[in-house]
Amino acid sequence: MNRVDYDLHGLIGIRLLGASAGDAAAVDRQLGPIRAELSRSPDITVRFVERLSVREPLHLVGVDDAAFTSDCFLLLRSKHKTAARVQIPFDQVGGPCEIVCETGLAAVPLLIAIINLTALAKGVLPLHASAFVHNGVGVVATGWSKGGKTELLLAFMAQGATYVGDEWVYLAEGGEKVFGLPEPVTVWDWHLAQLPEFRAALSGTKRARLRAVRWLANSLNRLIPRDARRRASWARLLSRTIPLLQRHCCANVPPEALFGPRFSMQAGSLDLVVFAAGHDQPAVTVEKISPSQIARRMTHSLQEERALFLSYYRKYRFAFPDRTNPFVEQAEAVERELLLKLLQDCSAYAVRHPYPTSIQSLYEAVYPLLETTPERFAGADAAQSRGDEVLAHPLGADLPAA
Repeated sequence: MNRVDYDLHGLIGIRLLGASAGDAAAVDRQLGPIRAELSRSPDITVRFVERLSVREPLHLVGVDDAAFTSDCFLLLRSKHKTAARVQIPFDQVGGPCEIVCETGLAAVPLLIAIINLTALAKGVLPLHASAFVHNGVGVVATGWSKGGKTELLLAFMAQGATYVGDEWVYLAEGGEKVFGLPEPVTVWDWHLAQLPEFRAALSGTKRARLRAVRWLANSLNRLIPRDARRRASWARLLSRTIPLLQRHCCANVPPEALFGPRFSMQAGSLDLVVFAAGHDQPAVTVEKISPSQIARRMTHSLQEERALFLSYYRKYRFAFPDRTNPFVEQAEAVERELLLKLLQDCSAYAVRHPYPTSIQSLYEAVYPLLETTPERFAGADAAQSRGDEVLAHPLGADLPAA
């Protein structure tokens, strides 16, 4: 039987069975270049079949969203809400489990969430973050979605840093090492306007699509008179269209293509944690904060990132009220404990910035933190006991257009 293996830094093993070339390519896009033959049993098996047949009529949960029979539960949607049939044993997630998919899907739904829960069950903390190493210092940038994690990664990569991960990184027991999941990096057109050196990593088709979408959004914006935006129905309709177009002014680029020789599959170190967040002020500011504050906040961010998985888990419990997954239901508490434990001895700063931001200003604000010696970290920690120290960086650079 056709078999394709993936090994996430020796932490999680994934095996595809019966995958076509297209199926394997779809998973490659989700996980990045981590194909490697497993010498151990996989943690997650994804079996592909031509047709996932059931012997009973399906009971729908929602409209074309999920369904169940007396003995199985099916997801009916995949990437971009396309029709699918995927069987996931939600009561087994966290331990060895087998997902069954119909062949031809653009992506295996919930795969990253299942990988993350499997890692968590092994005592490895999945963290919504970017990570890189610069001048020998390992940096992890975390925060809520759109908080500036990728912008910090790009800022330092443009200055010669080494890539560790973006979107999801993994902190092993002890917290000394940080591993990355090398999935594609989402690059926005305003990133490329400030960092044109990364533009060459995009295919000609992607560059042309970005130009066309931005041109159309700007043209519609100029077309609608400001005084008509609330009064005229046609203007209101076009005004609602512009944000939809702006959300597509991005491209997903494999990190090995985006960063070239600075792409690495090596582990980084956890020397500095940056809590990245947007604010409504024009300048970038840096504030020394306690690691426990980051840990408490990121507990809720990780729950938000797992929201889609939990939505389907609740549908599964609706279908099978007597089947539960105790680990899934206590995952938040496990994450909170690991966050507090693994981050407790880290040097931690909050970096707040306007959004979209000046990427150069982010670099100039954060770079001095990398040069801080351990002795100075100890002094800053002592200052922390007297109250958070605010290190103002009045970097009010001109901002790019939204």
